[in-house]
Amino acid sequence: MKQIKNYPRPQFVRDNWINLNGQWNFIFDDENIGEKQKFYNNFPKSKNILVPFTYETKMSGINDETIHENIWYQKNINIQKNSNKENTILHFEGSDFITKIWINGNYVGMNIGGYHRFSFDITNFLIDGENNFTIKVEDSLSKSQPRGKQRYKKESWKCWYIQTTGIWKTIWLEKIPKNYIISAKNTPSFDKNTIEIELLTNISDDNNFEIETEIFFNNEIINSIKLPIENEILNYTIDICNEFKKHNIKYWSLESPYLYDIVYKLYCNGNLVDEVYSYFGVRKISIEKDKILLNDKELYLKMILDQGYWKDSHLTPPNEDAILEDINLVKKYGFNGIRKHQKIEDERFLYYCDINGILVWSEMANCYEFNDKSAEYFMNEWIKVVKQNYNHPSIITWVPINESWGLPNISISENEQNFANSLYYVTKSIDKTRPVISNDGWEHTISDIITIHDYKQDGNLLYNTYNDEELDVINNKIEHNGKHKLFSQNYIYNGQPIIMSEYGGIALNSDEGWGYGKQVKNETEFIERFKDLTNAIKNTKYISGYCYTQLSDVQQEINGLVDENRKKKFSDNVIDKIKKLNEQ
Repeated sequence: MKQIKNYPRPQFVRDNWINLNGQWNFIFDDENIGEKQKFYNNFPKSKNILVPFTYETKMSGINDETIHENIWYQKNINIQKNSNKENTILHFEGSDFITKIWINGNYVGMNIGGYHRFSFDITNFLIDGENNFTIKVEDSLSKSQPRGKQRYKKESWKCWYIQTTGIWKTIWLEKIPKNYIISAKNTPSFDKNTIEIELLTNISDDNNFEIETEIFFNNEIINSIKLPIENEILNYTIDICNEFKKHNIKYWSLESPYLYDIVYKLYCNGNLVDEVYSYFGVRKISIEKDKILLNDKELYLKMILDQGYWKDSHLTPPNEDAILEDINLVKKYGFNGIRKHQKIEDERFLYYCDINGILVWSEMANCYEFNDKSAEYFMNEWIKVVKQNYNHPSIITWVPINESWGLPNISISENEQNFANSLYYVTKSIDKTRPVISNDGWEHTISDIITIHDYKQDGNLLYNTYNDEELDVINNKIEHNGKHKLFSQNYIYNGQPIIMSEYGGIALNSDEGWGYGKQVKNETEFIERFKDLTNAIKNTKYISGYCYTQLSDVQQEINGLVDENRKKKFSDNVIDKIKKLNEQ
């Protein structure tokens, strides 16, 4: 598998790239005068910021948590330009929220949205030598923006945290040929031992183009095919191994996360002009009645909620090793999956889940009000996110909405129900292989899996809530947490799998910080409560899994298994008990 340390796009690798992270000039523009005064031509005296950390974080070098709605970045970058043979693409892995770019004083373009990758072809804006890159980012506390756990008030409270403004993921340059492969959508088939491929290119002239696709396992070529390509999009299917190659298909699973390498080569008039490295896993997620299946075997989900925050860098992983450390922590405590909560994580997180056999529920950062603007922002970005991360075998479920956030009246509003259902259907139209949960936690509309959020801190009470004779919660007769019914008006349970996708949130006794319910005094009380709550779920026979809240503390929220710095809170004996309880 071709992977490069710190390479930001592990599912689509080329060799010729430049990492632009590092020191940039930076300025607040609280009066919003920068465009009028043309900061992109004459950048004012400024601070330094360490990209990709936002100004709110300690690691940025600024560490200012107050609200600044307009900010600017500037850096001179030396580029050797060869305009006749290659294009230069500027990539942002994530910048929140409205990002505008100028190069050498010329306006390049704008992107709206904080969580998806976006790119610009900047070839025609460059000169040979030193180039002036200037970036403005506009953000706000607007509840119409997809913002996830970022606060929309000036102060943090409960489980809403300091805002993230500006560039918060890697920014980088890529040198590519004039004719190149834009993207590859890979759909392996567990049942047929094939892979469907949708390849997008930018070919536009009268030359003869061909695509060669090679599949490898353990560096041994398994199959290859070469096809002519006449249009920008090519759809084709390949057997994962050909009839002459004796190779037993290796399936991706929790125990054995086997991955195949795949290489795409674009030829023009017989000459190789572009080459991209990727990988895929052959696995199947399916639903039969009230069970979730992985590779046609029943799957019991034992997930942990992970918000992806760090003390000194907030939403941005402090380094690549920190991503892997969190995944290893999840395995150490005996969980088999991660619900990445209200965040589209650095794609290297998905890469490490792919190679380590960790299941992922991919959940979008939500808005907090419903109007035409929020619907437009959210739908546009959600589509981009699903397409961006489609190829990762670790993702087994898409979750656009959590707890009716951004859809406050979904229980009775037909408009809001229609929007949730439109998210369900647009996701299914892009991805035919994975289940979709349109509104996680309660007030479900159309959904492949029904999920419950319940933070009762008494195991017997939790068990009795869901094991009464009439199953009143499941049949939507009563509210299960004192506020919300399980289904929105005009929707009922139709036999889908049921997951307790949030529970626990147990906090150790502290004078500072917030957690769910009454705090426990010590680790002995913690493990007893964890055991009682978890067994209450496991003993509810119709439930197919759970997601414990949560992996780490986040700012004022102190119910993690580890603290913000990933230091353990419990003795090895208690950690072993948590692991055994999960693995039973």
